Amino acid sequence: MKYVNSILAKCSTRKGFLLLLIICFWVKTMFAYFVDFRLGISNPFQFLIVLINPLATSVLLLGIALYFKRSRIFYPVAIIIAILNTVLLYLNVIYFREFTDFMTVSTMTGYSKVNQGLSGSSLALTNFHDIIYWLDLIVIIILMATKKIKIDHRPLNRRIGLAVTSFSLLFFAINLSLGEMDRPQLLTRTFDRTYIVKYLGLDAFTVYDGIKSQHTNDLRATATKSELSDVLKFTRSHYAKPNKKYYGIAKGKNVIILHLESFQQFLIGKKINGQEVTPFLNKLYKSKSSYSFRNFFHQVGQGKTSDAENMLETSTYGLPQGSLFAQLGSDNTFQAAPAILKQRRNYSSAVFHATSPAFGTETTFTRKWGINTSLMPVIMIRPVTAQWATV
Repeated sequence: MKYVNSILAKCSTRKGFLLLLIICFWVKTMFAYFVDFRLGISNPFQFLIVLINPLATSVLLLGIALYFKRSRIFYPVAIIIAILNTVLLYLNVIYFREFTDFMTVSTMTGYSKVNQGLSGSSLALTNFHDIIYWLDLIVIIILMATKKIKIDHRPLNRRIGLAVTSFSLLFFAINLSLGEMDRPQLLTRTFDRTYIVKYLGLDAFTVYDGIKSQHTNDLRATATKSELSDVLKFTRSHYAKPNKKYYGIAKGKNVIILHLESFQQFLIGKKINGQEVTPFLNKLYKSKSSYSFRNFFHQVGQGKTSDAENMLETSTYGLPQGSLFAQLGSDNTFQAAPAILKQRRNYSSAVFHATSPAFGTETTFTRKWGINTSLMPVIMIRPVTAQWATV
């Protein structure tokens, strides 16, 4: 009991309180690294770097509170920073369970829109041990409310804040140097974001990605029409002629496309206990009035649903990072099949989508493709949701 009281007494000072928050965040980060993330640690040196990489940024961020002399400002600022840092960590934990990747800044800006259509799926991604990410904050707030951790009204000299900031920056420079020793050109060869998190930590990765995203946006903003000529030359040199067997076969006819999400080819024609798994699809698949393809190349990125739909309509792949719709969809023009059919053959088009209109701002992007009417959600005869699946 004396030992506990001694710890609480030390935490009742401003320095001790910040040290408590730093240690707690380090513990949860280590838990995330070794339980929820897969960082590919392959040697003791990398293990050492992983142990120290959350410290520099957490000290830097929480050290901001040291610049406030008044206790009524110091403590709320420290708690808010700790909460925001935990939110960032936990969102990446949830995201990693689904995509085996870390959230980019661009993904974060579109997360709320996509999450409206995936609220049930997001809940399914939570685990019982997730309480560990929030338990420390809950306990600390309770201890403060019950005055087990007392408020320290004694102001600290701002030189201490400057010293802590300087130390954290120096420590980060050492951390970066160690990362460069094990992974040369760490910040220039970023084909895998796991490397940045493994060597520099999640906070540093988020800042780095934000700077990189802004740089990319600046390049796009300064792009000129003359640069498009190289792109056009490339597409012309890689032009693939239409297959004569299928070209023009739907001229003058209505065209209906069935696009299934989370579906596998082996289900077509499959029977279980003598019952067809997909009887309706089997009839369409085998019908002489429809066309289907066995060798269909699946290539979607983190956009998943939106990437698949965009590939279906425009024959272009998604982005290597995040969702195409969330990042570039709102301010781009798409050369999509519905728009082409409207321009050349005066077709009208409609899409029937089985999920919420808020999912990926679906109605906005169907208009970008040239689709005239969007109806969603489709009312099913038996509205039963079994489970969201990922292919």
